[in-house]
Amino acid sequence: MEQLRNVLELIKLGEKLKMELRHGWLSNGRRESVAEHTWRLALMAMTIEPYLPIKVNSEKLLKMIIIHDLVEAYAKDIPAFDTMNNSEAKALKYKNEIAAIEQIRNILGDEHGQKLYDYWFEFERKETYEAKVANALDKLEAQIQHNEADIETWLPIEYEMTFMLGIHTDFDPVLTELKNLIEQEGEQKLIAAGINVEALKQQRVQ
Repeated sequence: MEQLRNVLELIKLGEKLKMELRHGWLSNGRRESVAEHTWRLALMAMTIEPYLPIKVNSEKLLKMIIIHDLVEAYAKDIPAFDTMNNSEAKALKYKNEIAAIEQIRNILGDEHGQKLYDYWFEFERKETYEAKVANALDKLEAQIQHNEADIETWLPIEYEMTFMLGIHTDFDPVLTELKNLIEQEGEQKLIAAGINVEALKQQRVQ
């Protein structure tokens, strides 16, 4: 079956995520890969789903999570703090990711490729409950990984970002509660390192 050649090509593309490294570090001192982030993000979705106050389409949620970072096989991983206050960098990142998801869609070249394309844009637009949950978990997993890593691997901007998770979780009480637990762990890590946490929180208020 010729279409299976295209499926195999897409599966092989996934290997690039095993090699593409993120900014985050593991507790053993090794950089994490995009594939590792995506795997635990899927685990988070599977384990938190029964406790969410609104019933989700689990299949859609997991498919969005699995596809959302595949664009980085072409576009590379760009840390959030590189685009946070830089509109030009953010626009370029989005342009490159759109080109990447178009390539991914075209590998399959059929309705299934189009479906992957649609899932990616649903994740990006954050209009559905599943997309909002996927985005929130994406940010929370990154903070969990930071909390697990040596504080020496943190950049100063990441001290402040520890207390910026609420904008991603405020729509849901369960995710907000999970965010609070993760934020508390981050705060304890910062305090143990002698970081002035109250000053960081005051910056967020201002």
